[in-house]
Amino acid sequence: MIDLSHLRGKTIAVLGLGKSGLASVKALINAGAIVWAWDDNPDGRGLLEPLGLAPINLAQCDWSEPDMLVISPGIPSTFPTPHPAAEKARRAGTPIICDVELLCTALPDVPSLAITGTNGKSTTTALTAHILDRAGIKTQAGGNLGYPALGFDPATVDDCLVLELSSYQLELLRDASFDASALLNITPDHLDRHGGMDGYIGAKRLIFARNKGPKWAIISVDDDICARMAEELAREGGRRVIEVSVHKPAPHGIYVDNGWLIDDLSGAQTRIMDLVTVSHMPGIHNWQNIAFAYALCRARGVDATRIIDGIMTFPGLAHRQERLGDVNGVTFVNDSKATNAEATAKALSAYRDIYWILGGKPKEGGIAGLDVFYPQIKKAYLIGAAADAFADSLGDDLPWQKCETLDLATKAAFADAKSAGLDNPVILLSPACASFDQFKSFEARGDAFRDLYTQLAKAAQEPA
Repeated sequence: MIDLSHLRGKTIAVLGLGKSGLASVKALINAGAIVWAWDDNPDGRGLLEPLGLAPINLAQCDWSEPDMLVISPGIPSTFPTPHPAAEKARRAGTPIICDVELLCTALPDVPSLAITGTNGKSTTTALTAHILDRAGIKTQAGGNLGYPALGFDPATVDDCLVLELSSYQLELLRDASFDASALLNITPDHLDRHGGMDGYIGAKRLIFARNKGPKWAIISVDDDICARMAEELAREGGRRVIEVSVHKPAPHGIYVDNGWLIDDLSGAQTRIMDLVTVSHMPGIHNWQNIAFAYALCRARGVDATRIIDGIMTFPGLAHRQERLGDVNGVTFVNDSKATNAEATAKALSAYRDIYWILGGKPKEGGIAGLDVFYPQIKKAYLIGAAADAFADSLGDDLPWQKCETLDLATKAAFADAKSAGLDNPVILLSPACASFDQFKSFEARGDAFRDLYTQLAKAAQEPA
């Protein structure tokens, strides 16, 4: 558990008792802080009793007492409407932070790598941590991905923290700084939480806010927003700005040329590896993830040979183009994490002869822009609340079938793919939607798809 003893005797309010909030409460209790905790959900508040705490309604308490508010990033503190507790804390002049701020300020001398972006940050975070582990560096990864920040173990200057940071978390940092920060891409997302696109861009830019001195600012130049930001960072000075591209040369940066990963950090344009051979990470979007992980590990001092080993042994992440296996010559790919069209485009670009399962709770923009991939898709299977709207969007451009539920869609897609006589058809769950109409999370949706695959695989093995 992270040592927060510098907060001993301080009154710390914690709002939201999910995974990160509960870890914060435990670490603060262990540090000897006075903890005021609250969750709007009674089940969340019930988690306090075993810890010896009674809940305190932070929307009704005296805000002259708490020294800070640690808020779960999923709870709005500004847009579209701030939580009443956050609003009262702000009016009282109480700092509002998240658990990542506490982690970084508690371990200022431990090397840290921070990663953000609209898409790809989880894969890049996990890949970076895997490479560092393989290179013999004790590494802990978390933040927005999986492990809560204050659930980390104590660390030393020989170790490394790899942190995936959402735009919500970045807005809640005050003093945290990182040895290398990476921004993969920016496309519209979470606009309601940031008051529009400018607010979202501003939140992402905060990953570089305290990245000064000899530290690295690693940034894509493949989208216009990030390219402009890279120019601004270079003009400001005080950082080593490393440009990354999968489409064009990036002088003194990291880039991809005809499928080869190129290291030009020293101006030598060194060929590192043929990315086509990384068959477990297909697609240009994964080439970008690899390029960023390479740059981050170089920032931590890992040599190219060890980085290549880490890339080639990376097992991948669940629900992110997760290849489940083959049944009767049909490949099943679980991309449940693709909750918007931009993420789904990455998966559609990586395969041919696709039987595409999509739908759920729709996001703004729907599936606009995905028509360029229709020639690669044999048929679409529509589920959830978005089914009618997606059927209208597809029209006559693509064969489609309304299936209502994931199990019906999977069985229909398998029957069609199995009978099509194609060499390598792919059943791709890449919903381009949130999961909350039928599942509690994208993980639950992906797990259900995996279970369906397992059932079909088992049935295929049974004697006729």
